[in-house]
Amino acid sequence: MVDLFRKELNRYFLGKREITDNVISCFLAGGHVLLEDVPGVGKTTLARAFAGLSGLSFGRIQFTPDTLPGDVTGMNVYDMKKGEFLFRPGAVMKNVVLADELNRATPKTQSALLEAMEESHITVDGVIYPLPKPFMVIATQNPISFVGTYPLPEAQLDRFMMRLSIGYPSEEEELRIAKEYLNGMKTEDIKPVPDIGDTEALKKAVEEVYVSDAVLSYGRAVIAATRNEDIFSLGASPRAMLHLIRVSRARAFLQGRSFVKPDDIKETAIPVLAHRLIPARGMRLEKKSNGDILSSLLLKIPVPAGDYDG
Repeated sequence: MVDLFRKELNRYFLGKREITDNVISCFLAGGHVLLEDVPGVGKTTLARAFAGLSGLSFGRIQFTPDTLPGDVTGMNVYDMKKGEFLFRPGAVMKNVVLADELNRATPKTQSALLEAMEESHITVDGVIYPLPKPFMVIATQNPISFVGTYPLPEAQLDRFMMRLSIGYPSEEEELRIAKEYLNGMKTEDIKPVPDIGDTEALKKAVEEVYVSDAVLSYGRAVIAATRNEDIFSLGASPRAMLHLIRVSRARAFLQGRSFVKPDDIKETAIPVLAHRLIPARGMRLEKKSNGDILSSLLLKIPVPAGDYDG
């Protein structure tokens, strides 16, 4: 069932299996994903294909500098016939929400997503409205060097379980994309994968994946290294530790295992942690990315030996 979903998603989003597996892992782990890349590499296509194949409701918010918080959460509108205010839900009241070009919106509008992402509900005029389950935000943003962008604050970045960069396709992949386009393949024609099943049940299955004390300690050592080394002025938060474990469980589940290995921690550490860290001044001067710094850091942390399946 999950394997068929992965296959179909890679049919619509060609050549980036690692990216699609990370998005699926993030969903199964109950998190939100931030896609950061230049325009035109398929960020919106990936979000649409994911929602369409899963059979979940889909909402899209195109963020611009004049987008208001009410456009995200919804607002109360006065009904002249009934003589009362009625709640008109915003695009956030869907299972999968594409927050397109999030960093083009002002900080006040960006913060409208915070409550939804963390608490799975929104508050409008003092009334709490629960969000549908499952709920996932797939946000896209252009690199911060682009004109007309507002950098996301650290508090909001920390709520994204993963940040992914798609990158340009290879020559072979780009030719395949062009051929599929000529053949008329469109995300609007996507139909849900048959027998995809209860997504909430899949999430519960991920929660049953075993994490040994040795693997848990290894994950904690990775988190601690980002705080203790003088290469970062801001290390990973306790929330980052929880996200790292949850994504590692989902990765093990996708690979058909009932237990987490240290490799799951290592493979997910960069997309889970890099966007939460602020490099020290010396690292900024060397113009090293957080991912590069983390890669070097992971090589220094001893990997525990032994059985990991209990």
